[in-house]
Amino acid sequence: MNTEPILNSVEEAIEDFRNGKIVIVVDDEDRENEGDFIIAAEKITPEIVNFMLKEGRGVLCAPLSEERCEQLGLNMMEENNTSLLGTPFTVTVDLLGHDCTTGVSIHDRAATIRALADPNTKPCDLGRPGHINPLRARQKGVLRRPGHTEAAVDLARLAGLQPAGALIEIMNEDGTMARLPQLMEVARKFGLKIVSIASLIAYRLREESIVEKGVTVPLPTEWGDFRITPFRQKSNGVEHVALTKGEWTEDEPVLIRVHSSCATGDIFGSYRCDCGEQLHRAMQMIQKEGKGAIVYLNQEG
Repeated sequence: MNTEPILNSVEEAIEDFRNGKIVIVVDDEDRENEGDFIIAAEKITPEIVNFMLKEGRGVLCAPLSEERCEQLGLNMMEENNTSLLGTPFTVTVDLLGHDCTTGVSIHDRAATIRALADPNTKPCDLGRPGHINPLRARQKGVLRRPGHTEAAVDLARLAGLQPAGALIEIMNEDGTMARLPQLMEVARKFGLKIVSIASLIAYRLREESIVEKGVTVPLPTEWGDFRITPFRQKSNGVEHVALTKGEWTEDEPVLIRVHSSCATGDIFGSYRCDCGEQLHRAMQMIQKEGKGAIVYLNQEG
């Protein structure tokens, strides 16, 4: 019998995010093993801030994309971040004006969070220090760092909203951190969707291309005629190439070799390794077969 908790789909979470609802996001048990209330920054209201503070009990933060932090001049709180998981706090802020006073009230906090998402907000509109903790999400989101900060910005983007959110850790009434069984109860109690960062990573890998394809050109070689296509890895800019020959269907078995680059063996023919020999043998086999591919990775094997 399967006793694993059943979480909601990422698609359901995106829809609720788009509609201004709170979503519970949980991370891996090998990381924080915690859950956060997360909502799109532009959708937040004083009532939602009050709910998050009352029922979450953690630290109210506002995850933003790196680009948004740059636009608002939000420097890191500490350049030499030695926190356990590298939580990317910037300087704290309050919205100036707009009927805001001390920055502490639920009205002021909601207004500040909405302002962080508003493209019209300028650095001079924000007082420093303040009572809202912006967090600087890493580029590439959860594909680069599997944290709640990145999950909030990813969900906002996937929902077609500004890349900004609000989050707060969920604690039990006794002050301990709520784990998955308690988080499931919270989700049921308030009718909230609950998703994992792992499922968000899987969703993005499934739905988004993680490489950028270049132009395919003919490549005549000593071992046969091939086509060569460059691929740039979006996460880090590293370029790989694919050598292909012939055509095949999706379900058809075909010769494939994944080859890690080796300058000494592949280019200079070093006798200290057989990398070049393996590569050339694979090319010969594909030439003989009439179809196949070699994925040539720009990394040492």
